[in-house]
Amino acid sequence: MSFTIAVAGKGGTGKTTISSLIVGHLLRKGKTPVFAVDADANVNLNEQLGVKVDSTIGGMREELKKKIGANEVPAGMSKDMYMEYLLQDTLVESSGFDLLVMGRPEGPGCYCAANNMLKRYIDILAKNYPYVVIDNEAGMEHLSRRTTQKIDLLLLVSEPNPIGIMTAARIKDLAKEMEVSVKETGLIINRVNGQAPESLIEEAKNYGLEVLGTIPADDMLIDYVIKHTPLVELPEDSPVVRALDTILGKFGI
Repeated sequence: MSFTIAVAGKGGTGKTTISSLIVGHLLRKGKTPVFAVDADANVNLNEQLGVKVDSTIGGMREELKKKIGANEVPAGMSKDMYMEYLLQDTLVESSGFDLLVMGRPEGPGCYCAANNMLKRYIDILAKNYPYVVIDNEAGMEHLSRRTTQKIDLLLLVSEPNPIGIMTAARIKDLAKEMEVSVKETGLIINRVNGQAPESLIEEAKNYGLEVLGTIPADDMLIDYVIKHTPLVELPEDSPVVRALDTILGKFGI
């Protein structure tokens, strides 16, 4: 069984950064291969992982709808077989991890059969990996569409301000409303200068959120981003890497 880590939070809090750091942590620990899923419509996890993306699930779904609508599925292939072929073609394979990019949300004309097949194949695919890391979009659309039904660890990311904390709490409530199975949930406060204010820690507790730790503001990380250097290449002595290692260590990861 794979262990699924989902990262979520308000837009701009650094979800993708945290997701890429988690993948880097798993690579260093030899917990491979890792299945990374970019579920944010604003696709950029691949840049922080240092891989190129040529196709997405959103584009694949639209192609499937057109082909089936025009009765142009390749001869000798069932719809399921064609879906599996397209899905494998969308998967980006790299050293130690594979990446699947969800891409744009579904447009007009919902094709439920495609969505159902898609979810089934993603579930089958995920079982081949010891760890699955999902970078969710701010609105948690893929939770509401039930693309992600089982989460072992939901990491909510907030900047060090009350609005981010409140949004994290709302996402936690949303997951519960959508009846997504979440075993453990925790809050990470990102881009902290020094110590996080006790008032923020207390506010998180009032929302029923456990603060797992903080990620410091780090000039090295900013330099990597500016130079388009993959964040998975950050050294082990980087402050952000050490901070995240400590947080994941609490779960034996």
